[in-house]
Order: sequence, then structure tokens, then C-alpha cells
Amino acid sequence: MKKAFRKYHRILGIIVALPIALTVLTGMTITMLREWPLGIEISSRFLLKIHTGEIFHLQAIYPILNGLGMLGLLVTGLSMSGLFGRRKQPASND
Repeated sequence: MKKAFRKYHRILGIIVALPIALTVLTGMTITMLREWPLGIEISSRFLLKIHTGEIFHLQAIYPILNGLGMLGLLVTGLSMSGLFGRRKQPASND
């Protein structure tokens, strides 16, 4: 079972990597531009369009797809961790 989850986790990770990286990097950049006067002339509006998926005309489903991808990675990752595995019963010495 762990082997199957590793396969799904690897595939899902590859698919979700670019959208999540775009969301994280643009979110951090927008925050830095608004909070710190760095003197960089990048439009926060343009970065926000990338951040929300509006530039790709996906603003209605982009956050949902990001969220579902992260939940999928969370479920497969936790299942592989053995954190919720069945505890082995100690052998009874009858």
C-alpha cells in the first residue's frame, strides 16, 4: 500500500509543484513590496493576477485546485509516514 501512495504522491507532487510555487512566490513578493520600500518597480496588481490565477483566466478554480492538490499531498504523505498505521498487537504467551 505504501508503494502505491509513494507513486501517487510523486505524480501529484510534480503536477502541483508549479502552481503552488507561483502562489507562494507571488504572495511573498506582494507582501515584501507592500511592507518594505525596496524601490523595485514591479506592479503589485500584475503579481496579484498571477497569484490568483486571473492571468490564466482560472481565478474561479485556481484556489480550489491548489487546495485539492495540497490536500492530496497531505493525505498521501501522512499515509506513508506510518503515523496512523495499525499498532502491532504484542504476541500473547498463552
